[in-house]
Amino acid sequence: MKIQEIREIIKLVDGSSIDEFSYEFEGVKVKMKKNGSGQTQQTSTSTEQAPHAQKTVETSAPAPAKEPQVETLVSSEAPEVLADNNVDYHKILSPMVGTFYESPSPDEAPYVQVGTKVSADHVVCIVEAMKLFNEIEAEVDGEIAEILVKDGQLVEYGQPLFLVKAN
Repeated sequence: MKIQEIREIIKLVDGSSIDEFSYEFEGVKVKMKKNGSGQTQQTSTSTEQAPHAQKTVETSAPAPAKEPQVETLVSSEAPEVLADNNVDYHKILSPMVGTFYESPSPDEAPYVQVGTKVSADHVVCIVEAMKLFNEIEAEVDGEIAEILVKDGQLVEYGQPLFLVKAN
C-alpha cells in the first residue's frame, strides 16, 4: 500500500461521519479513529512479513488549519416517490465510502435512469474507493424509482443511492 493511498483514506474518513475505520488487504492493515473534534486521531499501518514477524508504523494525521465544510445533498425529508404506500421500495445502499459514478466512463451512458427495469444482478453504478472501481448491483428485481445522489458525489457507507420499486 502506498502512502498516497493512505492519505486518500484519511481524507475520505475525515470528510465522512464515520468515527472508526479499519481496512485489511493482502496482509496490510489500516486502522483509523476520530477524536471528538472530527479529526483523525491515529493511523496504524502494519504489514505482515512472516507468520511471527510484523512491522508496524504509527502516524498521526496533521490537524487541518480549518475544519472542512461538507455540504450533504441527501435530504432529510422522505422523497416524494415514497408517498404511495401500496408500493414496496427497496433502497440500494452504498457498501463503502467513495465516489459515486453513474456510468462506466464520462463519455458513456449511465447504467440506469429513473424507469429502468433491473434484475438483482444488474449493475446500477460504480463506487470508486482508493482507485478501485466497485460495481454496485440492484439486489432486487424491479424498476428504478429515484436516483438519490449525483454523479461524482462523495458517498458514505450505508448511504441510500437508489430507490427501486420492487416486483
